[in-house]
Amino acid sequence: MLRFVSKSAQNGLRRSVRYASTLTLNSSPLSYPTNHVEPGTEPYLTPSFHNGQLVKSESKTWFDIHDPATNQVISKVPQSTAQELEDAVASAEKAFHSWKQYSIIKRQGIAFKFVELLKKNHDRIAAMIVLEQGKTFADARGDVLRGLQVAEAACNAPNDLMASSLEVATDMETKMVREPLGVVGSICPFNFPAMVPLWSLPLIFVTGNTCVLKPSERVPGAAMIIAELAAEAGVPPGVLNIVHGKHDTVNKILEDPRIKAITFVGGDKAGKYIHEKGTSLGKRVQANLGAKNHLIVLPDADKNHFINAVNGAAFGAAGQRCMAISVLVTVGEKTKKWVEEVAADAAQLKVGSGFDSSSDLGPLINPESLTKASEIIADSEKAGATVLLDGRNFKAADAKFAKGNFLGPTILTNVKPGMRAYDEEIFAPVLAVVNVDTFDEAIELVNSNRYGNGVALFTQSGAAAQKFTKNIACGQVGVNVPIPVPLPMFSFTGNKGSFLGDLNFYGKAGVTFLTQPKTITSYWKTSNVEEVLKPSTAMPIQH
Repeated sequence: MLRFVSKSAQNGLRRSVRYASTLTLNSSPLSYPTNHVEPGTEPYLTPSFHNGQLVKSESKTWFDIHDPATNQVISKVPQSTAQELEDAVASAEKAFHSWKQYSIIKRQGIAFKFVELLKKNHDRIAAMIVLEQGKTFADARGDVLRGLQVAEAACNAPNDLMASSLEVATDMETKMVREPLGVVGSICPFNFPAMVPLWSLPLIFVTGNTCVLKPSERVPGAAMIIAELAAEAGVPPGVLNIVHGKHDTVNKILEDPRIKAITFVGGDKAGKYIHEKGTSLGKRVQANLGAKNHLIVLPDADKNHFINAVNGAAFGAAGQRCMAISVLVTVGEKTKKWVEEVAADAAQLKVGSGFDSSSDLGPLINPESLTKASEIIADSEKAGATVLLDGRNFKAADAKFAKGNFLGPTILTNVKPGMRAYDEEIFAPVLAVVNVDTFDEAIELVNSNRYGNGVALFTQSGAAAQKFTKNIACGQVGVNVPIPVPLPMFSFTGNKGSFLGDLNFYGKAGVTFLTQPKTITSYWKTSNVEEVLKPSTAMPIQH
C-alpha cells in the first residue's frame, strides 16, 4: 500500500530522476495489511523503481489490480512509458560498469544485509502477497521463505566464483575466472510474487550483474518491497530497476541489445515466445514453463502419509504452482480404493480468505482462471471422467467474499490421457486420478507426458524406489516427498516441455547462467631472472 508524496517534499531526491514525483510504500516491518481493503477505499498507485527510488510513472495507461478474494480494485499499476523503459535499461547499463568493479567481498556484505532485511520484513512481504495474490498467509510466508533461501545461498558467492588455475608448463599458468554478463532482464509470474524475483536477484547482485525486472502486473507489491530492501541493503542506484506493463515491456526487454540475458517463469505460450525471440537475438534465456506433475502410489505405501501428502500437494496454494500435484496415478485395485479417503480428507479443507488463519486455500487469481478450471472440469466429465469431489459449488459464508474467485478442492476419477483434465495445466485445486494395473504402466504414463517438471512416488519398497529414480523422465523426483523442489545449493531442474534453455535457475547452474568464463594464460620466466629475453614469435614449448 502506498501514499503519494510530492517531489517538493523529498529533499534528498537525486537530480537524475526525470519523473514528477515519488511514491513511498505505506507499510513497514511492523505495519502491514492484516485484512482486506474496505469497500470504497481509493486504489493505491504502484511505483516503478529507478535509480534507487520508488517513482510515480507518467503513464496514461494504468491497469487495475483486484483482490482475488473480493474482486475489489485495490491498486493500479502502470504500463511503463517508452521513455521510462529506456531510462531503466540505460540506468542498469550505466550502473554495471561501476558495480562489476566492486570486490566480491563487498558484494557479499551487501548480500548479507539483504538477507537480514528480508528476514525482518518476512511478514510484511507475505501480507502483500495475500492481498494481491490471494494465498493464505502461511503459504505466502512459504513463498517468501523459498526466495530467502536463495538469497542466503547467494552469500556463498566467494566460493561459487572462485577462480581455478593450473601451471600448464614451466613458469606458465592458466587461470579461469567467471565474469558478469551485464544487464539481465527478469520477467516474473503472478503465482510466486516474492520467490521468483528472489530466484534471480540475489545471484544477479553477487555476480556483479545489474537487472531490469518486470513483476506480474497482477501482483507487483512484493517486488516493490524487495526493491526498497535492496536499496536499504546498499545495492547502488541503477543496479536494480523495476518496470511494469504487458507486451510492450516484455518486447523492450527482449529486443534491447544492452540486455544480455533473460530469466522467465510463466506459461507455455509466453515462455516459448520469449525463448525463441531472445535466443534469436543472441541472448541467454532460461524459461520455466508449464507442468503436469504426477504422484504415483503403490499398494505398499503408508496410506495415511500418502493421503496427507497428496492433498497438500494438490490443493495447497489453490493449485497455482508449477510443482502442484495435478495427477494421481493409483497402481492396482487397492490404491484405487484409497481415493475415497483422499476425497473425504480433501472435503475437510477450508476455502476462504488468506488473512483467515483457519483457511487451507484461498481464491484463484482472477475470474478467468475460475472459468477456465470450471470448463475443464465440465469438459472432462462429458468425456467420461467422474466428479468425485466437486469444488464448483463453493459458497462463501461471508458476503464480503461472494464475488471472490473461489474453487474448492475437486477430484476427478476415471481420467485418461486425451481428456482436458489430464492434458492441460489447470492451475487450480483440481486433482485428476488415473488408475493403471502395473508400476511399469505408471512409469510409462509419466514418461509419455510432454512436461517434465516434477514427479513423486509413494512406496515402502527400496527396490521400487530405485527402479523409479533410474527410469523416470522428469527433472525433479521425489520418493515419499510430494513436491520435490530442491534447496538452493542445487538447482530447480525441470526438463522436457517444462523448461527451455541450457542452465536452470539458482544453484551452480544459476551462477553459470549469469557469468561467462575468461581464461588468462601468463608466462613469467623464473629460471634466470637476470636473463634478458630476446623477442620471439614462436609458441612457447616449455614442458
